[in-house]
Amino acid sequence: LGRVRTTSQIDADLQDARGNLQFDEETWYFGLNPFGPKTPTPSYYRDAVRKLRSFNARLASCQATFDARADNLKQYIDRISSDIGSTSAILKERAENHNDGWFDFRADDRFWFAYGQLYGYYGLMKAAQADFEDVIKEKHLQNLWDTMDSQFVSALRIQPLIIANGREDGWLLPTHLTTMGFYVLRVRSNMVEISNVLTQ
Repeated sequence: LGRVRTTSQIDADLQDARGNLQFDEETWYFGLNPFGPKTPTPSYYRDAVRKLRSFNARLASCQATFDARADNLKQYIDRISSDIGSTSAILKERAENHNDGWFDFRADDRFWFAYGQLYGYYGLMKAAQADFEDVIKEKHLQNLWDTMDSQFVSALRIQPLIIANGREDGWLLPTHLTTMGFYVLRVRSNMVEISNVLTQ
């Protein structure tokens, strides 16, 4: 999104921020592999925030490029859709192979990971709706976008006190992972539909 065209050079602040955000989450001041002092992960993340703020400041003063084209929106949605698809596979694997009901102590990890991911992407898609407003109007995507938005909201309303991973055909224990997986796939389905329209 920070390029004028796909062949042009990416914005340096965005490139640096991306590199810093891809840094692992566990590095601290000292490490064993390799042995010795290290720059801790939070330092990389703070630098990424500075770079993103710098880009935003330059963007506000028209010194940076944000190219809100249909092909950029399609690529953006495709990446998110792919990521959500991977999460759906994680939920499916856990739901099918570990039906321990209330005693599946990993089910909550999977559930809240998916929930957090949807929460984050919901915010990003709201921002994209504003940034790509002209593209959405030009491609007549408002109805599809509203449907996707409502799917996000429906998924984010699921907030059980305790996560259970019961069988799909069970009658006593709920299967929150399957329910969340269902909503994840609904969101993804809407994204794929939007992406298909953007291709036309």
